[in-house]
Amino acid sequence: MQRARSTLFEILLALWTGLFTPALAVLWLCGSPERRVRQVTRVWARGVLIELKWIVGLTHVQRGQHNIPDEPCLIIANHQSTWETLAFLVLFPDVAIVAKQELLTIPVFSWFLRKSPMILIDRESGSKAVRKMIDESRAALAQGRSVLVFPEGTRKQATTRIEFKRGVELLYTKLDTVVLPVALNSGLFWEPGRGLKCAGAISVSYLSPIEPGLPGSEFTRRAEQLLEAERVLLVRGGSAVSENQPNQITLEPPLLSEPTSG
Repeated sequence: MQRARSTLFEILLALWTGLFTPALAVLWLCGSPERRVRQVTRVWARGVLIELKWIVGLTHVQRGQHNIPDEPCLIIANHQSTWETLAFLVLFPDVAIVAKQELLTIPVFSWFLRKSPMILIDRESGSKAVRKMIDESRAALAQGRSVLVFPEGTRKQATTRIEFKRGVELLYTKLDTVVLPVALNSGLFWEPGRGLKCAGAISVSYLSPIEPGLPGSEFTRRAEQLLEAERVLLVRGGSAVSENQPNQITLEPPLLSEPTSG
C-alpha cells in the first residue's frame, strides 16, 4: 500500500509541477521579479507538502521555534532526503539555498532555482565554488534572506554520523553572522535514493544559535556535536514511532498556515 501511495504521489507531483509552466511564462514576461518568483515557488512547495500529507501520510512537527533568530542568519541542517529541500522553502519563505548545479537539469524547477535565485555551485570547481558560495551568501544576507547550507555536502542515511565538509567552516568565518543549527530525521521516512515514502511525522528541531566570532575549528566542533546529538535522539524517537505505531499518522497544521521566517 505504501509503495502504491508513493507512486501516486510521484505522478501527482509531475502533474502539479507541470501546472506551473504557465506561471513561468507570465513571470518571464514580467521580467522575472525575484520576490514574485519566490512566492510562486513557495506555493509549489506547499502543494507538494500537502500532497505528501494526504497521499502518503507524511507530515512534520517542529520543535524549538523560539531559537529562530529575528534577523537573517546562516542555517545549517543535516541532509537525509529530498524532503528538506522542499520543506525549507515553506519553513523559511525567502531562504537562499546552497544547492548543487546538477539540479538545473530538472525541467521547470531549474528555472525557479535560477530566478529565485538560489546559490548554485559546481562542486567540481573546488575553490571557485567556495568563493561563489561566500559571495552569493553575503549578497543574500544583505537582501534580508537567510542562507541554508547542508554542511555534509550530500544526502546521508539517517543512521550515518554527521561530518561537515570544510566549505561551511569558511562560510561561517567569512559571513560573520549568527548560525541556526537544524536537525531532522527525514531519512527514516524518505530514504536517499529511494522512491518509497513512509507515513509518519518528520521531526525538525531548531537548536540553540551559534554566535559569530568563534575560530572556524571551534565552530565546526560545536556545530557537529549539537547536530549529531540531536540526530541520534530524533532517529531513536522516529524509529520507535515507526515500529510501535505504524498506522498512526500525525497531520500538522503548519503545512497550511503561514510559517515562521528566520
